[in-house]
Amino acid sequence: MNLHELYPYPEERAKVKRLGRGTASGQGGTSGKGHKGQNARSGGGVPAWFEGGQMRLYRRLPKRGFKNPFRVTYQTLNLSTVYSAFADKAEVLIEDLYLSGLVDRDQPIKILGDGEAVKALKITAHKFSKQAVEKITAAGGEAISIEG
Repeated sequence: MNLHELYPYPEERAKVKRLGRGTASGQGGTSGKGHKGQNARSGGGVPAWFEGGQMRLYRRLPKRGFKNPFRVTYQTLNLSTVYSAFADKAEVLIEDLYLSGLVDRDQPIKILGDGEAVKALKITAHKFSKQAVEKITAAGGEAISIEG
């Protein structure tokens, strides 16, 4: 098989409309845009969400609920991920977690208890789940929580 044998064949492809190339181009002097008006101008037309000046949909709908501006969302990391990423270390600091690329810098970190604590590891994070703390201490490690 060669490149010229691939589908769609060149003769099956639609020709591109070449607009604004004069009256002989088959699109006339107005390039298929009709006569005058907003849509005939360059850069003319309205955005898809424009409703002709009537009250916009998002302003007509009622507002419901409450958005808490002080809510803190944690990035979660499982024990299995931490232990596999830092198998050769004895202590894992928050900076190590950020530098490893497992989590982003813009949010605090919470360690969850999914996986096994294979060795004694001293882990520092913002928060820990109860199960994670139990597994880390059972393995002889230490879970240091910054947020108490």
